[in-house]
Amino acid sequence: MQIYGVEAIIRVISHFVFINLTFWSIQSLNYEKWFKKAPIGQIRAFLLILSIVLGYTVSYAMWDIFSLFSNFVFSMKNG
Repeated sequence: MQIYGVEAIIRVISHFVFINLTFWSIQSLNYEKWFKKAPIGQIRAFLLILSIVLGYTVSYAMWDIFSLFSNFVFSMKNG
């Protein structure tokens, strides 16, 4: 499916919002005990990559749910 214009911008913003939200949430975890002697740079890189993966996945899931719901409403209206 091709995405154009405003919807593409909204999706990009949604991805960034959910990535930021997951990064903020991950910082509340007590992750020092998970990483014994790893340098802080590696820990931050791991947390950044983890938050990107989780944030993108949540954002994609939300858009998928929205798409399914809008298709359902459209089919109920026209069917």
